[in-house]
Amino acid sequence: PATALSFNPPDLDIMDKPPRSADETLITPWLFFRYMAIGIYVGAATVGGAAYWFMFDPTGPQMSFWQLSHHMSCYGSPEDFKGISCEIFHAPEAMTMALSILVTIEMANALNSCSENQSLVVMPPWCNIWLLLAMALSFSLHFLILYVDFLNVVFNITPLSIEQWITVMKFSLPVILLDELLKCVARNYADGKESSLASRWKEGLAILVSFVAYGYAWYLSELEIIKSVQNAKN
Repeated sequence: PATALSFNPPDLDIMDKPPRSADETLITPWLFFRYMAIGIYVGAATVGGAAYWFMFDPTGPQMSFWQLSHHMSCYGSPEDFKGISCEIFHAPEAMTMALSILVTIEMANALNSCSENQSLVVMPPWCNIWLLLAMALSFSLHFLILYVDFLNVVFNITPLSIEQWITVMKFSLPVILLDELLKCVARNYADGKESSLASRWKEGLAILVSFVAYGYAWYLSELEIIKSVQNAKN
């Protein structure tokens, strides 16, 4: 996808921007903050996906956070891990969840990179068909190592179920909303471009509603998972 990004069309407002100053650094403080914010989310989502499998996934051991964070003491203090085999901490499912989330987030970041500051609403992904083809190839290779038997043995990963892929998407897609928020700030504040107050409020409200709707949908899906786990235990 990185090579395909070179075929991106120019930003819609490129002729409205003043020329860059000769003294301006390549990475501005605002751009550095954007990279840091996205990078922190990528790391948190990748680790969180693995932790989710250990703590909440119906196919996982459903251990407590304390047990997960103290897994190194499993062999020394087995009484704190009753009903849990210490070998579970080497299970390929957690690593597969983390790897799949990382791959999916990076594909979402490729979509975010269709434009530096323009929203995906006005510059949709199909403005660069080569990027979509490159993403399809990347996902195909990922599915190949997941679902071809001898390859998932080589990479020490395991096939994911439909429910687990839904979890992967729940962890991965918020990076698009996060970058939309950062782009909104860049367009209306960081770039020094004048925009109307109504336009700023409209964009901010749309992003806020998207975050709330996504969070509520995640909450409802987790309720269903909790109920199914409780029913299985009963």
